[in-house]
Amino acid sequence: MTAKETFDRLAEKFPQFELAYVEGKDPAILVQGDNLVELAQHLRDEQEYDYCSSVTGVDYPDHFEVVYHLYSWKKEGGPVILKVHADREAPKVPSVVSIWRGADWQEREVWDLMGIHFDGHPNLTRILMWEGFEGHPLRKDFSGTEDEYAFG
Repeated sequence: MTAKETFDRLAEKFPQFELAYVEGKDPAILVQGDNLVELAQHLRDEQEYDYCSSVTGVDYPDHFEVVYHLYSWKKEGGPVILKVHADREAPKVPSVVSIWRGADWQEREVWDLMGIHFDGHPNLTRILMWEGFEGHPLRKDFSGTEDEYAFG
């Protein structure tokens, strides 16, 4: 099933959701954060997208974006790419760890490096930076200096 076919099925199943199909080299489905968990549950249970291979964060000038790549081992399908926008001032999206356990460390990495909070994550703690580290180093507004964080 193509990403467009998946989008069409989702739009039919969830007409109340604000979904958008994003054309391009890697077509994606833009989802509102409030609808992410219900949509993800449906994709796993009804459309058999049983594997979330990656969760990444993107820092745009006016918002953050969380990107999910989904595959179906059963149907050998995918990827289906979901994108969720998050507010720049207080970026947060719901966690999908309860749906795809493999998203656990990836959500922690996005939080650690980008500062996007995943509501409902069971252990949203630093995974790459040390406890007590100030800020999120992959954000465009991060102002740490190399000397400030040098070892030795």
